[in-house]
Amino acid sequence: MDTLGGCRRSYSTAVLYSKGRFLGFKRGQRTQYEHTALIQLENVNSKEETSFYEGKRVAYLYRAPTAKKGTHIRCIWGRITRPHGNSGVVRAKFRHNLPPSAMGTTVRVMLYPSNI
Repeated sequence: MDTLGGCRRSYSTAVLYSKGRFLGFKRGQRTQYEHTALIQLENVNSKEETSFYEGKRVAYLYRAPTAKKGTHIRCIWGRITRPHGNSGVVRAKFRHNLPPSAMGTTVRVMLYPSNI
């Protein structure tokens, strides 16, 4: 809170991402394709609702044991490519494949680039 001339102003930060959960990799009955990740988007429950998110950037943040550039937090970037099934799951391709230890963790779905 900032006091300016006897008037109190409150500042709020805008959140530029929504949450998603990394479910696993695209797979068949006997094969698994690690280059394509499956992500369940928060509050998205149908294939029609996923069209807004196609082309959006995805960030997987994790903590590393050693610091680089002054921080322990690192990021793997990806992009949503298409829907997967009928229940709000999407496919995403990352610059580097996500590690299996990331299954079930949260990813950030950025609300850019805008296609409106």
